[in-house]
Amino acid sequence: MDDMFGKWAMELAQTELSGPLPRRWAHTQGVVERATEVCPVLGVDAGLLLAAATLHDVGYAPRLAVTGFHPLDGARFLRDKHRANERLVRLVANHSFALVEAAERGLQEELASEFPSLDEPLLVDALVYCDMTTTPDGDRTTAQDRVAEIRSRYGDDSVVGRFIRRAAPEIFSSVERVEAAMTAQPR
Repeated sequence: MDDMFGKWAMELAQTELSGPLPRRWAHTQGVVERATEVCPVLGVDAGLLLAAATLHDVGYAPRLAVTGFHPLDGARFLRDKHRANERLVRLVANHSFALVEAAERGLQEELASEFPSLDEPLLVDALVYCDMTTTPDGDRTTAQDRVAEIRSRYGDDSVVGRFIRRAAPEIFSSVERVEAAMTAQPR
């Protein structure tokens, strides 16, 4: 992914999110900041992580919300309207254990068949790390506090509440793996 791709991703996310969803846009900008910190451990995939961090929540844009499940809506938009890179689309579709939430929504088969998860553990973990260590306002947080905030905001009995409770152990493991990789990275 080159600089032009990063510019395209930023412009697209800003266009879709900054006006209608300023708080979601602030979160996205914070996720991108976390991604810049993780990039050194990803080597050639650093640009892909930055683009995925930038576009991971584009499916929340009101004009794109078809199913109401933002990973699926965002991935379809990127694939169908922009013919985006397949790995990018699959990262957006599956970010932060979206398949677990898709199961709660009855969309698991649809998501898995259209956008299979990538078998690239560090890249997948890196996007989880970036998303789950960023508050809704774009500030840095711990994964534990982020999960608690999501549970509080949505309620434990909601679709999102049930999803985040089920996904929390995997989220925490992903974050720990990325933090270990960042610590091991020579400075």
